[in-house]
This record gives sequence, C-alpha cells and structure tokens, in this order.
Amino acid sequence: MAIASDPVQLETLTDLLRGRRVTVLVGAGCSTESGIPDYRGPITGQRKRSPIQYREFVESEAARLRYWARSTVGWRRIATARPNAGHVALAELEAAGIVAGIITQNVDGLHAAAGSRNVVELHGSLATVLCLACAARTSRDDFQQQLLALNGDWAIHVATAALHAAPDGDAELPDSVLEHFRVPSCNACGGGILKPDVVFFGENVPRARLDEAWRVFDAGDVLLVAGSSLTVYSGRRFVYRATELAMPVAIVNIGPTRADDVAAVKVEGQLGTVLPALSALLMNRSDR
Repeated sequence: MAIASDPVQLETLTDLLRGRRVTVLVGAGCSTESGIPDYRGPITGQRKRSPIQYREFVESEAARLRYWARSTVGWRRIATARPNAGHVALAELEAAGIVAGIITQNVDGLHAAAGSRNVVELHGSLATVLCLACAARTSRDDFQQQLLALNGDWAIHVATAALHAAPDGDAELPDSVLEHFRVPSCNACGGGILKPDVVFFGENVPRARLDEAWRVFDAGDVLLVAGSSLTVYSGRRFVYRATELAMPVAIVNIGPTRADDVAAVKVEGQLGTVLPALSALLMNRSDR
C-alpha cells in the first residue's frame, strides 16, 4: 500500500529546492519499489537480516560458498529489476539541470538504467565480479553462467524450492542444500578469491570512488537524502559535511533517520510517489 506524503511538507521541500542545484544521496528505499529488499524495516529501522562481513568472506571458504550459493539463486531478481518512478523522476530532474548528481548507496545499477548520468555508486556494483588476487573483473551475468554450469543439478533442484529473497541479490537457503555447491576459479589467475565488486560491511569505500562522491557533493547547493535511514556512516558522512558547511539538508524517507534533527524539511512517503510529484512541481508541470 502506498504511503501518502503530506502536501504541506512537499510544498516546503519544493520551496527549499527551487532555484538550487541538488545533490541526492540515495538509499535502499529507492529500490524496494523495484522489488529489491532492504536490510532494515522502514518504520522500526531494525535489521531484518545480518549481511555478510568482509572479513568473514575473505577468511572463510564456507562463508564464500554460502554467499555464492545464495547469490546464484538471488541474482535473477537483480538482473531483471527495472527502475521505478522514483528512479525516473531523479533522471528527469538531472536532465533538467536541477539535480547536480546522485551518490547512491545501492548496488543494483537502476539509476543508470533510468537515464541518470552523473551517478557515483558509493558501494560498487553487483554487475561485476572482482578477483582479489589479480584484480581481474568479469560481468556478473557471465559469472552466473559459470556458476550454473558448474552446479547444474544443484541449481535445478534449488530453483524449485520456495525461497525468500534477501537484500543485494541474495536469497535465504537452508544449510542442507549447500554441501555440494562449487564456485569457479578466477579465469585470469586461476586461484584468487572471487568477490562481487561491492563494498561489504566492514570494508572501506575505495579512495578514488569517495573522492568522486565528494566531487558530486560539492556540485550541489542542497543535499537531498532519499530513501536512507543513514544508519551506515559511509552515507551519513555527507550529512555531517553538509551541516559543517551550513548546506541545507532535506529528507524523503519512510520512518526515522539519523539526520532528522538537522533536516530543514522531511517528507514521509514512498519515493515512487514523492519524487515524481516533486519533479512536477520543480518543473512546473501539471501531472501531479
């Protein structure tokens, strides 16, 4: 069920953004309407599922097998996901010169698919697999075919099971089906650990990518937080910088965030509803 936004809040947000260049910090709430689950409930903010940790992935072969087995099942949801109205609205606002750029915490590639151009994927992209030994990269689609070829009977069996989707292209699997799962070796070096080219919990955002995010941040006059509780520091740091610079912060989200106390305005509502309405107002259209 759609969560309607307060029209007064929306007008206040529009007034704040009008005539300003907007940098948008995007969280998981922008992708849930495309069918991609998030880690936390929108109202309570409580973690619904513990994500894999970087150290666990690197140090434990069993953890890697478990991750890739789940990802083999869950990848289709990411690969077939399509941008929703919120993604499209942000692309429209960028094309109109209102949005200076997007810093997204999501790893699903939906902003680019919607037509946004100046996008920094802060936490990387699930569309690429990285070898930690030789730094070779391959597409996730190609790696999926390798996984399926190596685990054909297993994949067919698991595909018929009733599974629950999990965040970031993952799926819930019982341990009983993991015993015979195998992961391909790196095609380039033959022995490196293969990891999705995303920033796991406990891992740092690469310096070059963070520098690019700051460039996008600096291009804006106001920071719009869209669909993030700001629980993770990698995103919350941009709010800290904005407050240091006396840059206005606006929020569109369902439920509390860790910047509610510094926000100039907050709109409670789904991004697929609020952002198209905001786009119409800022571009003086009548399609609200």
